[in-house]
Amino acid sequence: MTKQALNAIDLFAGCGGLSEGLRQAGFKVIAGVEADKYAAKAFQMNHQDTALFEEDIRKLDTNKISGLLKGAPLHLLAGCPPCQGFSSIRKLNRKAPVFDERNKLILEYYRFVEKLQPLTVMMENVPGLMDYVLFKKVIFNLGEIGYSVHYKVVDIARYGVPQRRKRLVLIGSRIGRIKIVDGSDAVKTVGDTIGDMQGIDIEKDELHKIYPNHSPRIQRMISLIPKNGGGRMSLPDEYILDCHRKKNVGFNDVYGRLWWDRVSSTITGGCLNPSKGRFLHPIEDRCITAREAALLQTFPMTYKFPIDVPISKLALLIGNALPPSFSKIHAESIIQHIIENYGRYFQ
Repeated sequence: MTKQALNAIDLFAGCGGLSEGLRQAGFKVIAGVEADKYAAKAFQMNHQDTALFEEDIRKLDTNKISGLLKGAPLHLLAGCPPCQGFSSIRKLNRKAPVFDERNKLILEYYRFVEKLQPLTVMMENVPGLMDYVLFKKVIFNLGEIGYSVHYKVVDIARYGVPQRRKRLVLIGSRIGRIKIVDGSDAVKTVGDTIGDMQGIDIEKDELHKIYPNHSPRIQRMISLIPKNGGGRMSLPDEYILDCHRKKNVGFNDVYGRLWWDRVSSTITGGCLNPSKGRFLHPIEDRCITAREAALLQTFPMTYKFPIDVPISKLALLIGNALPPSFSKIHAESIIQHIIENYGRYFQ
């Protein structure tokens, strides 16, 4: 039993995947920051007890958040600053990252660390960020103000997420040395995750009824793709696009089916569009639904998303989120670290 709540703040909160994981681990998320109106709406639907600042973080005064602590320590400052220029998709066939103003938001993350002085920090991002000069600057600066830092690229499939996805994780502490917890060899599959879902005509969940409609020709093409992991390369010649006939053009997963007995492909912001990746249902002739995509991101079945938004926006909310199960495991490790190194606040 703790004498006080373990407080956390979620910068760049998105639709709340990170906050959900923190909450499941035992943190009280006292504040979040999210400028996108659709993401903010989803966040508020699920985290009504968290103060959400719907504004550009670059213009947000840190005192607005520190005032919520009322003198209590901030146990964890977590966040996933957008760095789209470093994603593997944006860097395809490029050596250098794509210029994007959002790449500089990592400095805003550090600004909040410097001002709020949390006991621990956690940040997740795309692996390409690790070679970025500003990331290296933040690592150096964290050390200068007293944080022990550990960061590495991990496979999220080893952290309870049924998905093929590599992510850069950084954790830091100013109350002792800290290391990123190792993952597990036990892997959840697509079948484990969505295999028991009822048919879209039976399930009452409105989110499970959201998936793209296609022209008769595309629908016929989907029906011809072999079940359980089949891809577009198995299609009759008349359905193969000229751009797909070229060798080494990448994007081999487009119009591909998921496998029941494997993890899914990376759930991206295009997860409700089979032309964007391997997002077709293993056996049904359709794309995965919004609920299935959310489950593959490890959101609880009860997690709410706005259904009155464009399907492309909904896909971005789901695909851009940090999987809750992933953040929960790291958050639990951080809680143990705090208990062991900050014990006077526990009994």
